[in-house]
Amino acid sequence: MQTERQIQIIDESINLIAKKGIQGFTIKNLSKAIGISEPAIYRHFDSKTDILTAILDNFMEMAKFLSEMMSESPMTAVEKISFMFEKMVAIFTETPALVSVIFSEEIFKNENILKNKIVEILNMNETTVENLLIKGQKNNEIRTDISEKTLALMTMGSLRLMVKRWSLGNYKFNLQKEGKVLIESIKTVLSK
Repeated sequence: MQTERQIQIIDESINLIAKKGIQGFTIKNLSKAIGISEPAIYRHFDSKTDILTAILDNFMEMAKFLSEMMSESPMTAVEKISFMFEKMVAIFTETPALVSVIFSEEIFKNENILKNKIVEILNMNETTVENLLIKGQKNNEIRTDISEKTLALMTMGSLRLMVKRWSLGNYKFNLQKEGKVLIESIKTVLSK
């Protein structure tokens, strides 16, 4: 359970990443943004890596919650995947800086802790989508001429590319609108 101050530090870290990029995310800049000393930040987190790990842990908790929600839902497989896709787009729309953390290779390239956390999140999301696809294939809702692994890769890859393009383009297009167009195409590809 995170303290109020830890939540504030995490939220301000996300805002700082959104404004200055990952390179501008320093403890010095963070302490200025919050209005507390650098040692005060270190009382709550041991390092910048610990803060990024906490951001990823929070994202992972959201993903786990969404996965559990989908496993209990009576919706069809295509509806579940569409719902998950829309929720992820909504999360990124609400907190664009998460894109810089979740989809930024330069952050975790040399940090094994962050790299492993990202891999864990990706694997969990991939497994969730694959399981939904397998159930959909068994229920004759999802095409079976393409493997669930390939369909999951196509679905997740298209989401990642769209969100990354939105981020690199300085958020100039409506992500939710474009997301709806993309998910309709994905539904066509997935459906039997």
